[in-house]
This record gives sequence, C-alpha cells and structure tokens, in this order.
Amino acid sequence: MPSDLLQNPLSEGLRLERTPEPCSVIIFGASGDLTKRKLIPALFSLAKQDLLPSGFSVVGASRTAYSHDEFRDKMRAALLEFADVGPSDHGIVDSFIKSLYYNPTDPSRPESLQQLKSLLAEVDKNHGIAGNRLFYLSTPPSLYAPICLSLGAAGLNKSQGWTRIIIEKPFGHDLESMRDLNCKVLSVFEEDQVYRIDHYLGKETVQNIMVLRFSNTYFEPLWNHKYIDHVQITAAESLGVEKRGGYYEQAGALRDMIQNHLFQVFSMVAMEPPVSLASNDIRDEKNKVVKAIRAFTIDQIQDFARRGQYGAGAINGNPVPGYREEEKVDPNSSTATYAAVKLVVDNWRWAGTPFYLRSGKRLPKRVSEIAIRFKQPPQELFGKLSGPAAESNALIIRVQPDEGITMKFRAKLPGQALHIRNVNMDFDYGASFGKKSPEAYERLQLDAMLGDSTLFARGDMVEASWELMMPILEAWNEPAGDKFPNYEAGTWGPRGSDNWLAAADRQWRRP
Repeated sequence: MPSDLLQNPLSEGLRLERTPEPCSVIIFGASGDLTKRKLIPALFSLAKQDLLPSGFSVVGASRTAYSHDEFRDKMRAALLEFADVGPSDHGIVDSFIKSLYYNPTDPSRPESLQQLKSLLAEVDKNHGIAGNRLFYLSTPPSLYAPICLSLGAAGLNKSQGWTRIIIEKPFGHDLESMRDLNCKVLSVFEEDQVYRIDHYLGKETVQNIMVLRFSNTYFEPLWNHKYIDHVQITAAESLGVEKRGGYYEQAGALRDMIQNHLFQVFSMVAMEPPVSLASNDIRDEKNKVVKAIRAFTIDQIQDFARRGQYGAGAINGNPVPGYREEEKVDPNSSTATYAAVKLVVDNWRWAGTPFYLRSGKRLPKRVSEIAIRFKQPPQELFGKLSGPAAESNALIIRVQPDEGITMKFRAKLPGQALHIRNVNMDFDYGASFGKKSPEAYERLQLDAMLGDSTLFARGDMVEASWELMMPILEAWNEPAGDKFPNYEAGTWGPRGSDNWLAAADRQWRRP
C-alpha cells in the first residue's frame, strides 16, 4: 500500500480492491422492467470490466413461471436491447448468461421459498459461492415487508457466508409507514445487512461532491455562511407522468424526488468533514446535518415550501396535455407535480444560509444540478452593476445530463472602457477523462457486494427526512381547488415559487 495512504487518516476505510467475494445476487421482481433495463445490464457491465468474482450467479425470483432457460433467453434479449454489447462481447454474454438461474417465487407460499433455498444451496455448490448472498427487492413497495418476513421464516436471512438485502425506494409512504416497514425489516435483518438504495447517490457527479470539497483547499474554506448566500438543488424533468399516473397520484413530487434523492444530495453538500472514509463515519455526518435542519409546523408552510401542478402547454414546440388529463389521473387532482422546499440548517457552518430544493415535471428541460451562490463582494469598487454582470459568483455542479462543474465569475471585457461580464470556467467529465461514467446501478450493486454502505441510506436518516416532510405532506393533503393547474407545461414552474424567492431578494437559476 502506498505510504501516503498509510499516513493519511482519511484513507481509513478507503476501498482499493474492487472485486467482491464469490456471491449470488437474488433479484425479487426478476420479470419486471427494472431488472431487464437496469439491473442485469449493470451486472453485465461489471462482468465486462472483470469486476465480478469468478464464483458469481444471478438467481431471478418472481411469480412468473419461467424455467432457467426461459429466464436466460429473456435476459439475453434484455442485454442486446439495453446493455452496451459490442461485436466482440458475445463470448462474455454467453458466459454471463450461463450464471443465471430462476425460481418461481411467491412470498405468500412458504414452499416456494423452500424451493428457492434449495436452489441457492445448489448454486452455492456449483459456483463455489460459500453462502454469500445479496437479495435485491425490485418489486412494488407493498411486497417489501412480506418478502423480508418470508425470507426470515425460511431461514434465508442468514447463511454460512454474508447475507445482505437491497431495498428500492420509496422506503415508506409517510413517517408512520416508514417506521412500520423498518420495524418489520429489522425484525429479520440487522441494520448493517440492509442497503436502502437511492440511485442518485450512484451518479458519478454526486460522488465527486466529497472529493471536490475535501481534497481542494480553495473550496472548503469558503464552504460556509460567511461566503455562500444560498444553495439551490434542482431536479427538473421535461417528461410528464407518462404511464405512471396511478403511482404518481399517490406519490407527488415531494415523495417522488425531494424526500429521498434531493435530501441525500443536500446532505453531501452540507455535511461536515468525516473523520474517515468508513461508511458509518460518512453517514454519521450526513445524519447530523439532516438533524440540524430547523423543523417547521403546518402553520409555517408558506415560509418553507411551494407546490404546483402543470397544465397543458408545449415541450420543444410539441403540445402536451395537463396533468389532470393524463391517464389514470383524477380530473380534480391536487397532486403536486412541482415542489420546492427551503431548508434552514441551524449549525455554525450554515447559520443564515438557506438551501432550496426543487423538483418538477414538464419543465423546459431535463437537468439535475447543484448551484452554490456566493455572496456579493462587501464593497463594489466598479460602480453599481446591473444586468447579468450583477449576478454573484456561482459554482454549478451538473449531475445530469452533461456531467461536470462550472465556475461562474466576473471578468473585464477587452477594451479601453471598464465593462464587466460574467464568464464560465468549465470542467466536463467526458472530455476530461475520455471515458463514459458508469451507470449508477453498476456502482451501487458492486458496493453492496463489497459490503460498502456509504452510498446507501441508513434508517435513522430516512426517518429524520420523513419527520421533516410530514408537515408539508399534511398541509398539502388539503385540496388545491381552482389553484391548480398553476404553471404551464414547458415553463419553469409556478409564478408563486418565483415570487417566494424574489421576496428574499433571490431568484431561481435557469439551467
């Protein structure tokens, strides 16, 4: 090991070896869309990079009655459609497909769990896996608890090797359901076996936030309320609800994006430096900053949140219907398709610096970014600026689709007169490193196999985020009535949200 890693206390917990022990990945919901579009292609990509162990298998489990060969044929077709399969990769495809198995599994039928247990024992023996198992719940949330309880009843929550379980979001629908689900999951598995996945944390740019902050001396000294006016974290989508109207009616923008994805990103931007890179040291700091967020009551919602719903409009010149005209949506729906929340962090680093989190559908473009807005200089030496030149310095971290970082600062235009203009200094991931960033599900599945829970949500943080969001959810249970729709598809959200920031002498950034 290099001497600098031995001397650097932050290197404790740093993973240098990327190949996990032999193991099986058991996917519940293996006949579903996520499995064929994301999970299996991600595992295949890891195989192409020689990041999977020699002893490895995938066992599909769902109610659909496939044989091993039928499942393999389905997954082969999925790889050809959704994975990066080049002309020279067909040998890797053949080898990967041979490691796939299937067991028709219904969590309400104990005998099917026993059949799964027998198959896993056989796969362990054939592949030299020694009982290392990663269960992946790629199912509707209503099945999370029944599957966990049935795994416990079948004795599959423990083995001679390690056993872990990945649970997809949403982890609960509100605080009460989260606590109930957590109680049932933890009645079967220990907390360190549970990996609550948030694919946003698998994105390369999100992972780079810690490197940007803690390995560059000219960022971290400015990363506080003395220099930063406010922070905006945006997840915008140009798409509507597509065919997911039934799901979205129950979720809405706050549950779908802010309570999970954007809260996780916020915690990485706002956390204190961890004492090491060990998983729990990092997650401790994330949890501390979430717990430092000022709580608010239903009566204070107008100070801390705004909501909206899109009406008919146009995206890229093409007319699109309003949310209430979408399939499986109540024509009088009060579901928010746009949500914005202000977080006030009561600690020494962030006192007086608000964080604004927003997410919406049918906005002008698909973009996710973090905008750090710095304060104006304490004295303006160049006269009173107006227009674009008056904008404060900013650091923009682009999460998707064009991963990179932009620094916005002022410079003098060439010429005899003193004219100032905002200019950009850009860093682009693809251009700088000459390689494509891995898919989020590649990194996250590999981390789970390695036992690295850094990028997964811990139960106490999930609970804390639900506690903070509950007053908003309760207030927004009231019908919006004729207030909705309140923004046109293809615009940047409701005017009330713009006015909300304007009242604080701020404005939303237009990505």
